[in-house]
Amino acid sequence: MKLYAISDLHLGSGLNLEALDQLAADPEDWLILAGDVGETIDHLRYALDILAQRFAQLLWVPGNHDLWAIDPHDGPLRGEDKYRRLVEICRSFDVLTPEDPYAVWPGSGDRPDARSQIVLAPLFLLYDYSFRPDGVAEQDAVDWARASGVFCTDEELLDPAPHRSRQEWCRERVLMAERRLTEAAANGQRLILINHFPLRHDLVILQRIPCFSIWCGTRATENWHLRFNAEAVVYGHLHLPATHIRDGVRFEEVSFGYPSDRDQHDSARAHMRQILPNPREGR
Repeated sequence: MKLYAISDLHLGSGLNLEALDQLAADPEDWLILAGDVGETIDHLRYALDILAQRFAQLLWVPGNHDLWAIDPHDGPLRGEDKYRRLVEICRSFDVLTPEDPYAVWPGSGDRPDARSQIVLAPLFLLYDYSFRPDGVAEQDAVDWARASGVFCTDEELLDPAPHRSRQEWCRERVLMAERRLTEAAANGQRLILINHFPLRHDLVILQRIPCFSIWCGTRATENWHLRFNAEAVVYGHLHLPATHIRDGVRFEEVSFGYPSDRDQHDSARAHMRQILPNPREGR
């Protein structure tokens, strides 16, 4: 029994749709979908209809593209309302979301000692422009990025309603997650932290567009891998799949990405990363 993860399927791409269709089943294994399945409700429903039949359990967290108000079929759904609708769709397929109780990974067997258990914690945290140089004020961050020729479409399509800003929405989500994670880690259980955006600024290695960092996370989570006893941290968003180690903790960037980000003949299977058991331990 294994836990895999992939993100950034971006099903608005025809090649990515084909790759999803061709993904072989692993009926005993679990799969994390770490955000940016697509841009519309239909993209999410299409993916879950396929993947829920091919894996024993799915876990989902939203990415920024998932939350875009772009599809006329979505009607007035935007911001919190669209997020809640995506959660409803996930639950109709028995997919675990950031709004559900955290699951204990069953692959560890029947171990009554909580310290031997691993808890899977899907998160929805967004970003607050704090991944910026110290000399740039928050209110100037977007203009700072734009001056370098970088602009994120979120500024036009990711409506934070009913929140006043994406920063405010992010701060609310961080506080909610802190409370739940503190409780989950209190008895010594190890956690898999799952979020679309990276939890640390130093993981945002964007050599061609460094100023895009402001749309990539929040400094509020820099030490969460230590604070909440993380076994591993799973994220996407950057389209730069890799394994990084910080303080002995694995950080797994699990993006599939656009066809232009990879060899177009790569399969989705080739981009699924094993999270549990820890492949670094040779199991």
